[in-house]
Formats: sequence, structure tokens, C-alpha cells
Amino acid sequence: MGVLGVSAHYAAFVGRSLFTRWDLRRTLPRLADQVWTHGVGALPVVLLAAVFVGLTTAIQTSYQLMGVVPKYFVGMGVGRLVLIELAPVFTGFVVAGRSASAMAAEIGAMRMSEQIDALEVMGVNPYRFLCLPRIGALVLSMPVLVVVMELAAVLVAMLISSVALNVSSYTFMYGVTHFFMARDFLGGLGKAVLFGLVVGVNGCFCGYTVRGGSRGVGRAATSAVVSSAAMILVLNFLVALFFFSR
Repeated sequence: MGVLGVSAHYAAFVGRSLFTRWDLRRTLPRLADQVWTHGVGALPVVLLAAVFVGLTTAIQTSYQLMGVVPKYFVGMGVGRLVLIELAPVFTGFVVAGRSASAMAAEIGAMRMSEQIDALEVMGVNPYRFLCLPRIGALVLSMPVLVVVMELAAVLVAMLISSVALNVSSYTFMYGVTHFFMARDFLGGLGKAVLFGLVVGVNGCFCGYTVRGGSRGVGRAATSAVVSSAAMILVLNFLVALFFFSR
């Protein structure tokens, strides 16, 4: 199958998964279960990543700016970097590594064991039953995870700045709040929604179209993570180009 064929198949899969007839009574419980699995379950690793994002960003920003501009610019640099770029992208990569692979492996195993065929025989729409709750869960969870990473990273950066970088908490937070722009925050949330969508779609698509037995399931899990990471980078550039370039 060529590139155009894969693209058409991918677009058709997205349409069947997202624009299928919704049955809220049956979809909501599965959606809540997937939010717990892929949203709440991702909190520990997101918080761990946020700690090191905050530490590294504060140290490097201080190294670049200290002695050149007033100290509160450290808070400004950390705040804007985290809101616009680091929190959405790092969260996207973390969730892609954790959830896209799991979705691809789970749905791929169902495909190999003919459980998806059994759903179709019973008259159950597999796109609505399997894919829609997973994609919806990531679209809903990703912005929340990004906000959690933003708060945690900024707090950790403030602590390391006051303890080791000779920038008081008041000075640091003055830089964060004085230069805060709603556009930065909303742009980060917009990225989070897009990243959640592509991670969910890629995880389900790679699992749903798996071929080749258990080895194919492994390839599907790898493809889900790699394609999600690549699309996150592309979307990150496009959002920066059209949203932050003016």
C-alpha cells in the first residue's frame, strides 16, 4: 500500500472513529475507564518529568541570563518556556510512550485473537466500542496533564532558584506573573488537545490494522510511538508558525 493509500486508510479510520453515531449511555462508562487508565495513570510519570523539566530549565535559564538582565527574567524565561513549549511537548512524548504503545498492543492482540471480528458479528461497532473511548480519553486528559506539568515544573524551578541560584521566590514569581500572557497558556492547551488526538488515533490505528501475529503486534506498538512522536513535532512546529509567529 503506497503513501496515498495509507493516508486514505488513516483518514477513513479517523472519520469512522470520531464521527460514528455516539451512544453516550454505553460510551461514557468506557470513556471514564480510559480516562482513569491513560489520564490519572499517567500522573506519576508526568510529575517525575515535570521535576526534571523545572530543574533543568531553571538552571539553564539562570546560566544564560544571570548578570545580563535583572533576576526576575529567570522566572519569565522559565514560565514562558514551560507554558508554550516544554510542558505540552514533554507531556505528549510521555503519554505517547506510555499510552500509544499500550493501545496498539491491546487492540492489536484483540485483532490477532479475532475478538474484533467477533464484535462485528455481534453487531457491535468496533470503532465506537474500542477506539472512540480511547481517543476521547486522551483528548480530555492531555490538557489536564499539561497543566499539572506546568504547575509542578514552575514550582520546582522556583524552589531550585531560591535555594541554589540566588533568585528569591518573590523575584522568580514576579517574573512568571508579570510576563504571563493568556495567549501562551491557551496555545499550550491547544497543543495538548492536538497531541492527545494524534496519540489516541495513532495508537488505535496501529493496533486496529496490525498484521503478522505477535511480531506484528510488537511492530504496531513501536509504530504507534514513533508516528505519534513525529506528528507531535510536526504539529508543534505548525502551531508555533501560525499561532506564535505574530
